[in-house]
Amino acid sequence: MQIHIPTPLRAYTDKQETVSVSGSTVSEGLAALVAAHPAMQQHLYTPEGKLRSFVNLYLNDDDVRYLPAKEETAVTPTDELTIIPSIAGGSAATGCCR
Repeated sequence: MQIHIPTPLRAYTDKQETVSVSGSTVSEGLAALVAAHPAMQQHLYTPEGKLRSFVNLYLNDDDVRYLPAKEETAVTPTDELTIIPSIAGGSAATGCCR
């Protein structure tokens, strides 16, 4: 499986945009990513080992949160997983969120 790394997290994957990993599920693929790049652990998971709430995962074009098996969804070597961190912000000065 190929995991696409967002720009802010590439510093923890030796600047790689895409990392190839083995695994039969989304969670196994993420575990392989963290095993190869341990600094990713703190950015993807809470200290309790749960995926952080602001980390969104897309398996091919499907939001993993809405798949029946979620992170236990089976994957194939040709699948692509994309990590997309949630972005929040804005200010009253820009006219946003008044």
